Amino acid sequence: MKHREILKTVRGQRAVDGAGVSLVRVLGNRDVYDFDPFLMLDSFDSTDPADYTAGFPWHPHRGIETITYLISGKIEHMDSLGNKGTIESGESQWMTAGSGILHQEMPMASERMLGLQLWLNLPKSEKMADPAYLGITQEMMPIVETDQATVRVLSGSYNGVSGVMPRHIQASILDVSLVKKGSITLPTKPDETVFAFLITGDAVIDAHLINEKTAVLFGAGESVTIEATPDRDLRFLLFSGKALHETIAWGGPIVMNTREELDLAFDELRRGTFIKHNPTL
Repeated sequence: MKHREILKTVRGQRAVDGAGVSLVRVLGNRDVYDFDPFLMLDSFDSTDPADYTAGFPWHPHRGIETITYLISGKIEHMDSLGNKGTIESGESQWMTAGSGILHQEMPMASERMLGLQLWLNLPKSEKMADPAYLGITQEMMPIVETDQATVRVLSGSYNGVSGVMPRHIQASILDVSLVKKGSITLPTKPDETVFAFLITGDAVIDAHLINEKTAVLFGAGESVTIEATPDRDLRFLLFSGKALHETIAWGGPIVMNTREELDLAFDELRRGTFIKHNPTL
């Protein structure tokens, strides 16, 4: 089994988005082709509600899927499909924007807001698919435990157990917790892009010390090995998905393949024809 080595690391940087939410932006425009099909990764980690309760009021998306995952905290949400609810600690929201959706996500004051949002690119053939919503509860995430690790399967499969199976992009997401000095080797599909994000704690990978809030992109291979440091537990997420190898035209909350498609999307927003399916607003 060929071991994947570190190809690139990206350290998250402080940013402000939405109506004034303080977050750590890990992946963005400059990383899209290296991390294909993964577009953007934002990390939330705060014990001060003033950092995040301004939230993300109504805004559009097209051409992507957004995955919000909360380790700790609470986020209320609504969308133009009529979905309305709350993402609780240990839960996820997997939203397919497809041809167009409007939604809002409003974090609520919590002891600690800890989680992330990932943008997953849709292939050209699925850019204008019907929008859809999937709420993933803790009961839908199987857990595999060893002496050193706890693995929650958000999507895809691990060690014979499966989480949700996304319809458009078969991306795998594992939430892995390691005890101090703990180590785990995770199998990966050789034809997929694979990266890890260290959400709490530092890691040792290929004898390199990697700091918390860093994304680690791996080269070709069939497995990755990640270790926790001697002084602190580690929690990281492992993402895996097949690259699309398509052109990317990205403007704010919309990601298409060409500039013309992007201009059309913003023109439809101005003309009020952006939403193609099941408008409720």
